Amino acid sequence: MLHKVLSTQVVKNSLPLKKFNYSLDFKAIDFRQHPELYCIGKGEQGVLLVEPYKSEILPYWKFRTPEIAHQSAEKIYELFLAYKSQDDFVGMDMARKFLQMGYTRSRRYANHKSGRKYDRNSRLILPPEEDPIKAQSAKIFYEKWQLAKIDLEYLKLSDRHRQQYEQVTESISTHYQLTTETRE
Repeated sequence: MLHKVLSTQVVKNSLPLKKFNYSLDFKAIDFRQHPELYCIGKGEQGVLLVEPYKSEILPYWKFRTPEIAHQSAEKIYELFLAYKSQDDFVGMDMARKFLQMGYTRSRRYANHKSGRKYDRNSRLILPPEEDPIKAQSAKIFYEKWQLAKIDLEYLKLSDRHRQQYEQVTESISTHYQLTTETRE
């Protein structure tokens, strides 16, 4: 005998992402003057290319010790808030990317003291060598990155940017949807 099962669940949709355009002449573009050329991309894409933000944020990006990481993450988050007060989404997103990169690079060194994840010859992943100091640095950056990426104004401006410049019609608010399916 077949039974119909009604299942309801929350499904996380993947927002369509416009691919980061690496073919732009990044040395000639001021993204503060031309935010329409900025593409959010995936993760940290473009973090070391987009000016003038790279030059404004990079000098503060450090993670050698937890103390240095704390100062760095605090300063970069302050820049995030300053960009927010100026309604500057590109600046906010670049600060978010630097915080994310602080986390990912610290984690890389926390897992592999040399910073090298793969063996040069075999390209196999090297065994982890835990560095608790870098792990603390990673945690510091992670906390600030999470604050930035869930900031309501950041999410609103991200939606607006995607809709205006990246031809994305969905918003973050529709990123999660309730689905109901019937199975026999």
